Amino acid sequence: MKIKDLVGYWDKHAKGRLTRDACFMALSDQHHRQLEKLSALYPLKSSQDLILDLISAALDEIETEFPYVQGDQVVAYDEDGFEIYEDKGLTPEFVRLSQKHIERLKARQLESVA
Repeated sequence: MKIKDLVGYWDKHAKGRLTRDACFMALSDQHHRQLEKLSALYPLKSSQDLILDLISAALDEIETEFPYVQGDQVVAYDEDGFEIYEDKGLTPEFVRLSQKHIERLKARQLESVA
């Protein structure tokens, strides 16, 4: 989700699973005021929900913004037969770490159910 899509997203019901991990942060005065303004615009969304949506959108967007760094290995061919090289940038490591973290969260959820 892009930052520009948040308003539309906030106008609908959000669904998803949340972890039990809590996160505490201190906002600057300016960001706190901006959050209060958003809360006034969307009174059915708590400040925590708005922060969660903003962080989720930023994290979704950052992965697409990592620069592509062409590696030496050909990993595929496109529909025109041109070579597609591996990405040696941050994206593959980010994806690997994301998958590792998701598996850890799933395991913790299963432990809490048992």
